[in-house]
Amino acid sequence: MAQASTALRRVADSAEERPVAAPTPHVVVVDDEADLRETVADYLQMKGLRVSTAAGGAALRQILRQSRVDLVVLDISMPEEDGLSITRFLKADTDVAIVMLTASGEVVDRIVGLEMGADDYLGKPVDMRELLARIKAVLRRGAPREVAGTAAAPAGRTVRFGACTLDMEAHRLFDRNGDDIAITAMEFDLLKAFADHPNRVLTRDQLLDLAHNRGWEPFDRSIDIRIARLRRKIEPDCSKPQIIRTVRGSGYLFAGERN
Repeated sequence: MAQASTALRRVADSAEERPVAAPTPHVVVVDDEADLRETVADYLQMKGLRVSTAAGGAALRQILRQSRVDLVVLDISMPEEDGLSITRFLKADTDVAIVMLTASGEVVDRIVGLEMGADDYLGKPVDMRELLARIKAVLRRGAPREVAGTAAAPAGRTVRFGACTLDMEAHRLFDRNGDDIAITAMEFDLLKAFADHPNRVLTRDQLLDLAHNRGWEPFDRSIDIRIARLRRKIEPDCSKPQIIRTVRGSGYLFAGERN
């Protein structure tokens, strides 16, 4: 009996010491083309992700009501509700990351999607290996954020961006009152790049490298869209930026000091 009790204690101790596995990320593939939707879903499931599919915005909303979603792979051109409308809804009401799929000629839609807060984009036809790599990168950069107004004061390594504070460990941006300012994973990476290189001019190519987005095309001006979005969040007057400054012909400079 004593030996049995000892064995049970060892099993219990082993169970307590074993780390709890992180939940498998839940990805939803939203596309009105059934063949593409199922092909992408099958590939991502084969690579170890939990995957659901939706033919449009209504089905996606139903999934969101039923379970936690970490990332949406979202087609832009859909007949009933396009991807831009769905992006607007996701960024207003959720903290779900977004990887957009765009036809090769939809440059304007891509830019608008990035302005709305999409985390990344890929052109169609999509390469499955690249899609998986982009999804993993966005999930790796992302961090859960609390509802605005309920956040505790920043506690990790912090950097001041004017009146705002970036918590480098929690991947969160706070305003002067300590409330969350919603940022995407890419926006955090850009802020981190500036925080790590204060008072130094960074070219667009350097920013893409530092923000882990070298998959974007050379000379891609989407970086300017990201900077404009960040300025609206941290600058007192984004028409006259003083925190992230434009150095004409060179790039951008973060005028700040590490705390």
